[in-house]
Amino acid sequence: MRVLKTLCLGAAALALGMGSALAADKPTLKIGYVNGWDDSVAATHVAGEILHSKLGYPVQLQPVEPAIMWQGVARGDLDATLSAWLPATHGEYFAKLKDKVVVLGANYEGAKIGLIVPDYVEAKTIADLEKYAKDFDGKITGIDAGAGVMRRTEDAIEKYQLSSIRLMASSGPAMATALTRAEKEQKPIVVTGWIPHWMFAKWKLRFLEDPQKVYGDDEHVDTVVNPGLQSKAADATAFLKNFSWNGEEVGAVMLAIREGAKPEQAAKDWVANNPERVAGWLQ
Repeated sequence: MRVLKTLCLGAAALALGMGSALAADKPTLKIGYVNGWDDSVAATHVAGEILHSKLGYPVQLQPVEPAIMWQGVARGDLDATLSAWLPATHGEYFAKLKDKVVVLGANYEGAKIGLIVPDYVEAKTIADLEKYAKDFDGKITGIDAGAGVMRRTEDAIEKYQLSSIRLMASSGPAMATALTRAEKEQKPIVVTGWIPHWMFAKWKLRFLEDPQKVYGDDEHVDTVVNPGLQSKAADATAFLKNFSWNGEEVGAVMLAIREGAKPEQAAKDWVANNPERVAGWLQ
């Protein structure tokens, strides 16, 4: 992570409905999300759309790196984030800042990182990769070097003694492109990945079993806010505490964005098509 610098909520921020008369007397809510994380983009835009269109708040959505996101909420530069992976992935940030933030609860249960394969692949466990190494060209297609799932995969290669397998760093989009190509040709592939992710809405995929729990137990994606949000926007805080959805719901928004919709439009469409779900969060 780069050294934390002053968080600037300016040109990079996405402003929603700043000219709304309804929102004229309400404070602008600033929400941070992890740039490049599809689930983070989807959840944040849907929540932002509801905060604006249903509760009348001007909203700024700010893409940042995880460390800056956590520091921003703690400092009050950001009011909230819906992208806190706990207890493991963002556990280090939480441990340092837990006295300066408020965890409202999980907005997605069953979050998980690990090694993912198409359902047609014969390998069932991580240890099986050694047996089927030739099918995978002896490689695991990874994402950005240094990412948490990449560090865990290096550990997995050692602990499961995968001497015929090497981890190839790339990027999230490059990994998705490789998976798309493999699915089209029905060829074996193993990738580093996580759920929620749009690829689970598009293909039949599964995690390789990890009996040694190198990748840890399932996590949850939490909504974390600055302590001052309750007094600043009580109804917004109540909504954010209630907001929680499942893999099919977040997957639909992620896939719409993946297939070309702008995040703000995908969010508007989902909110418009799910009025009862939205009403339940606003009770």
